[in-house]
Amino acid sequence: MTAKKSGGLAGVTAGKTALCTVGKEGAGLTYRGYDIYDLADNASFEEVAYLLLYGKLPTRAELDKYIAKLKKLRSLPDELKQVLEMIPADAHPMDVQRTGVSFLGNLEPEGDFSHQQDTADRLLACLPSMLLYWHRFHTDGTRIDTATDDDSVSGHFLHMLHDKPPSELHRKCLDTTLILYAEHEFNASTFAGRVITGTLSDMHSAVTGAIGALRGPLHGGANEAAMELIQRFSTPAEAAEGVLGMLERKDLIMGFGHRVYTTSDPRNSVNKKMSKMLAEEKGDLTLYEISEAVEKVMWDEKKLFANADFFAASVYHFMGIPTYLFTPIFVCSRITGWAAHIMEQRSDNKLIRPAADYVGPGLQKFIAIDER
Repeated sequence: MTAKKSGGLAGVTAGKTALCTVGKEGAGLTYRGYDIYDLADNASFEEVAYLLLYGKLPTRAELDKYIAKLKKLRSLPDELKQVLEMIPADAHPMDVQRTGVSFLGNLEPEGDFSHQQDTADRLLACLPSMLLYWHRFHTDGTRIDTATDDDSVSGHFLHMLHDKPPSELHRKCLDTTLILYAEHEFNASTFAGRVITGTLSDMHSAVTGAIGALRGPLHGGANEAAMELIQRFSTPAEAAEGVLGMLERKDLIMGFGHRVYTTSDPRNSVNKKMSKMLAEEKGDLTLYEISEAVEKVMWDEKKLFANADFFAASVYHFMGIPTYLFTPIFVCSRITGWAAHIMEQRSDNKLIRPAADYVGPGLQKFIAIDER
């Protein structure tokens, strides 16, 4: 392979994957060959998780068995609950998930990788439990039972958050966002996880590192920033004027453009449709119309398109999800892609160790401290 040099490794091929295409001509975003629109319209998140982790879409019997397995894996060890209770109430919830996964790796070590599928399923099942147990304990003092009887990850999440099973519309909308976020090729967090995996470290370590990468605002967190932006404005006209002012001041506006996509993010149209649907259910289109106004200004002025995070923000808001939990939902979905990449890296592993161009001083003679 011819060596390429690029800031941030842009355009550099760092490996092969059979899991996902991103921005490929004629393919767009696919998971193991299935178009994201086809999956969003017709699949459940559990089917997509099975596809990514087990390599094929499940039969009805396989899906029923898989859902039953995930339901049994939702409960948290008492020791982990104690740790979650000790994490400060003002901690960032991404840090909560990072700590929770790391500590679970002490209680339930992966071992020799022969049970890696079970480790992945355990993390998929209990990451929402960790997040919502900590959230509910520190917001209303409730030690929730995380073993709900909901058949879906989305239903489980919303049930723990609101103390009641969600409406089918809300469950389906959250389920769809989980599908859209499940996998995205060699993004920063996934690549971080593969680098850690390449050293033959355990899955908990690789996922902890991936969460740390997603924690950074240049990778995750755009949906939280988008929510904060659109809530500043009372009307679409005020939003348009405000964003024009931000552009003039060269303020950073999150939720637009993408490192790989050049003309649009295929996930955005799905989230935008759900945002309008939920706004209509609420009987108040203001927030949606403000979002549309911001989107229009960004395209007209900068030719920057809304990415997956922008309309996802209002989708989550309309379902009563606190803004600071938006990015952690990303983790509850992307654990499927991360774990699939970890297993793929292990299947043909090579230590990932890129070269670097040295730009420091030339060779120097050491000078004794008394002579400096």
